[in-house]
Amino acid sequence: MNTTRRIIALIALAALFALGACGGKNEASPSPIGSPTPPAGGGGATNEVTIKATNWKFEPAEIRVKAGDTLKLTLQNTQGAHGIEISDLNVTLKNNETKEIKLDEAGSYEFHCSIQCGQGHDAMTGFIVVE
Repeated sequence: MNTTRRIIALIALAALFALGACGGKNEASPSPIGSPTPPAGGGGATNEVTIKATNWKFEPAEIRVKAGDTLKLTLQNTQGAHGIEISDLNVTLKNNETKEIKLDEAGSYEFHCSIQCGQGHDAMTGFIVVE
């Protein structure tokens, strides 16, 4: 009976460690960060940005664009499993997803990790600053 309790305790401990970590490592080729494309026909620029997520930070953690620009945003997990949510813009991204966001209003828009990824999850935030 004592052996059974030890086995159950070991399984519970292993499950706790598995749930507390962000997951496996995802290798991917590097992408350029912040590659603005000149505007066509007088509109705003298109800024291509790849956010690289590691345990427990985003790089870059701040993105600056001009009002009227379009942000082509890609999430790339380089360590662990993460997502991005930008509540004020109604945007969510999973690994290797890209979304285009038209940013017409100046302001600061917070993004955060949308996948519970362990002890540093709450610190995984960043900002899109529209000037």
